[in-house]
Amino acid sequence: MKPVDRRTTASARKTSMTDCFTKVVAPALCLLFVEAAHAHPHVWMTMKSEIVYTADGSVAGVRHAWAFDEASSAASIREIEAEPKGVITGDDLAPLAQVNVESLKQLDYFTSAKVNGMKEQFDGPKDYWLVLEAGVLTLHFTLPFKSPKKAQKIEIEVYDPSYFVDIKLAGNDPIALVNAPSECELSIQRQSWAQAANKIMVTCP
Repeated sequence: MKPVDRRTTASARKTSMTDCFTKVVAPALCLLFVEAAHAHPHVWMTMKSEIVYTADGSVAGVRHAWAFDEASSAASIREIEAEPKGVITGDDLAPLAQVNVESLKQLDYFTSAKVNGMKEQFDGPKDYWLVLEAGVLTLHFTLPFKSPKKAQKIEIEVYDPSYFVDIKLAGNDPIALVNAPSECELSIQRQSWAQAANKIMVTCP
């Protein structure tokens, strides 16, 4: 097996970052492409998520809400032209929301899932938008599974393997089940120094 040239990998990521700046993409978004030089985060996000079910009790996908730290939020909106009154609206943020989800595709949306022990594939993101409140930019988007299915066990992990982006679960009620069968039970394991990923687990009879 041919060894991986880490210098080539780092160079490719730097090229992606340069492309972002060339297209006048917000600096905080470009950071998502950069390989961290040191093992500590440069962007902080706090997440709330929902596991969404269909009417017949099949699991359909994951709905995320990711709140960026204030510094990253400010960097992201710096180039946005606000309305005359200086208020940035959802319409102003729509192009930035699209850049976010397109960029995150190359990073697998920091999300992996197993259903009944088998790795599940996501379709492209849908229903995505950005909200700016009190200086904090929050990205909302849904990752639907390619095909909804009945699930006795669901395991979802959310994290950045490079630890360039620190993703933490919100303090209160970070995960919810939407339209899940009443017998399903939810448990979570938060990211820690001993565990890189935020883990979401659902078990149903």
